[in-house]
This record gives sequence, C-alpha cells and structure tokens, in this order.
Amino acid sequence: MATTNGVSNGMTEQCDVCDTETLHEVSIQLVTEGGDEDTAQFSREPYRVRECIRCGHRDSKRMNNA
Repeated sequence: MATTNGVSNGMTEQCDVCDTETLHEVSIQLVTEGGDEDTAQFSREPYRVRECIRCGHRDSKRMNNA
C-alpha cells in the first residue's frame, strides 16, 4: 500500500529491486496504443508510472483495463 511521506511530494511504496519500502515519484501518463493515425486520438490510455528514488527502477501499469 502506498503512503505519503511528509518530507517530500513522493510516495513510499514497495520496490521490487530494492526489496524494501522506498520513496517513489508517481505520475500519470497518457499512452497512445493504436497504430492507425486516423484513430490514434481515440486510443489513448492512462498509465500510472512510478520511479524508485533510491535505485531508479521505473515501471508502469495500465489504469483502464476496459
């Protein structure tokens, strides 16, 4: 479970590489998944992106699995 940290604007979350709770920067990015230029504007999906401050490991997870 993510918790806020009063020292920074980041979140503490479990890091798979560090194998401990570390400070992460968390953001949301829109990713275009379709390859067709005509329909690309309709194929954007939100992804939750997090990066470990300690080791730099970065991963993302699709937020809308419809």
